[in-house]
Amino acid sequence: MKTYDNLFPEIYDFENLYSGYLRARRGKRDQNEVIRFEADLESNLIQLQNELIWDQYQTGPYRTFYVHEPKRRLVAALPFRDRVVQHSLIATIEPIWEARFIHHSYACRPGRGLHAATAAAQQWLREVEREHGRAYCFKADVARYFASIGHSVLIGILAGRIRCQRTLALCWDIISSWQPGLPIGSLTSQLWANIVLDMLDQFAKQHLHIKRYMRYMDDFIVIHHDKNYLRECQYQLEAFLEERLELRLNHKTQIFPVAHRGGRGLDYLGYIIWADRKRLRRDSVKRMGRRMKSMATAYADGNIELDEVGQRLASWLGHAQNADSYRLIEKLVGKVVFKRGGARKG
Repeated sequence: MKTYDNLFPEIYDFENLYSGYLRARRGKRDQNEVIRFEADLESNLIQLQNELIWDQYQTGPYRTFYVHEPKRRLVAALPFRDRVVQHSLIATIEPIWEARFIHHSYACRPGRGLHAATAAAQQWLREVEREHGRAYCFKADVARYFASIGHSVLIGILAGRIRCQRTLALCWDIISSWQPGLPIGSLTSQLWANIVLDMLDQFAKQHLHIKRYMRYMDDFIVIHHDKNYLRECQYQLEAFLEERLELRLNHKTQIFPVAHRGGRGLDYLGYIIWADRKRLRRDSVKRMGRRMKSMATAYADGNIELDEVGQRLASWLGHAQNADSYRLIEKLVGKVVFKRGGARKG
């Protein structure tokens, strides 16, 4: 397996740091810390560069907060200057693994995403039903994934491809700045979480030769016509996770038939999927209904403008339009009227 050395000069290269700054500020140019960094941009980038060159850089303190949808999670955010460094680091090391990732790994990768993953899952259901009359699914995710990633396991995997000790030292400084596991919300966490479970992907494809296996971050599925085959897959994959990666599957792991017509569909990545149709999960629809009412109230009180409402709505509509949901969208969007001075139901 090819290894890489002398990567660190690329990380502290001024142009790479500047590109990292441009990526870090996307969608955040009105934040105070970004404005302050930009006010003396060249000096701040040179300061970061010198800290890296002289091995004086240390990851800053995290700001933590909770988000509550779709579930309550602790999110961590680093100071802006640290996000610049992480962008520069990722630009340097991500290509090492991107070329290795399996085709059906869909999270945080260019040209992939939720829609591509669910489209592939639906296509597999069609193929298995057409060839064998019935499809079964093994569906699993890792228990408390980000919090359970072992620091020694992660740095060992990174060291398997990166020989540059200064780059590994920077990675370790970031990894060890949070306990336990990796912080949700950190840029490097997304890449490193993918890198750890790429070990599982490679085992599934190269050693077990599973044909219809896919993963989206820590959620993965296998589709097959034989329930006993899936039980063996579960046994082998669970054993690999525990023995090699020190991770465990959560209690929701299951093997079940996906109904051909009516009955149970595959609940995956926010959709309920059958071979012939795809629907939104009910909790997604309910959450959006609550958001619509909240936005209508905020608009009525003059706290947001219609263009901001449109931006918030566009993302959910993109998600909803990937399912068989035209009437549902029409009903939900038409249910709330946006009017200054008081929101009313339509």
